[in-house]
Amino acid sequence: MSDNELGNFLRARRGEVTPAEVGLPPGSRRRTPGLRRAEVAMLAGVSVEYLIRLEQGRDRHPSPQVIAALSGPLRLTVSERSHLYRLTKLAAGFSCGANLRDPVRVVRPGLRAVLDQLEPAAAVLLNQVGDILAHTAGFRRLAGPIGLLDGDEPNLNRYVFADPRAREAYPDWAHVADEQVAALKDGPPRPDFTDELTVLAGADFTERAARVPGLPRAHGLLRLEHPEAGSLRLTYEIMQLPGDEGMRLLIQLPADEATATALRGIAPLRLVAG
Repeated sequence: MSDNELGNFLRARRGEVTPAEVGLPPGSRRRTPGLRRAEVAMLAGVSVEYLIRLEQGRDRHPSPQVIAALSGPLRLTVSERSHLYRLTKLAAGFSCGANLRDPVRVVRPGLRAVLDQLEPAAAVLLNQVGDILAHTAGFRRLAGPIGLLDGDEPNLNRYVFADPRAREAYPDWAHVADEQVAALKDGPPRPDFTDELTVLAGADFTERAARVPGLPRAHGLLRLEHPEAGSLRLTYEIMQLPGDEGMRLLIQLPADEATATALRGIAPLRLVAG
């Protein structure tokens, strides 16, 4: 394995993006079809000298903001942004989060029993960073078809900011995004996780982080476009569980009879064993 995985990745992606893909004229005398360093630097708002240092491995610790800026002109997908972020963390020896306590990911039996009693309501347990730890079958019927539960470790924040399906599912996406940022700020700082969201979402996350106070609403109304049930209006209640290290219980209920009727028409989803 190369000792400059970060630089190799940046160079490879630069060589795969054509000028036309980023709105630049093809120009002349190009030795390769990809972008020149100067073009990437201009589009990302960094200096050419800094980009050279990154590609040559002389600087291996770009900030999340720089990674997000480079991700645009390099046309990185969400998975590629995550990969680039992991490379920078590996180069840094994971020092950024070394002193942080891992978010709780174990649900005690008593809380699972509470969820069982809440059926058939849509209820979910979330930790400090929005990991989905446990949920009712009612929540699965709501969240499964919109893609929120995809993957081995579903996370509400990653879904909202990095999954394009979220903007289709939430007509009031900007409001939902504001509330997620407020919830992240309403507790101990998690720079390890907010750095990741900076890389994945760029300005959609960082601009909100700069202006939204850490005062999330404990209750409200959510509009949801469901692939099977259509347009839904849900009231929600969020209960903080301080004895469980920042865990939150989110309960969603139909806000009107039309939504209640639509929810009754959703076919139960088959649970995946595992």
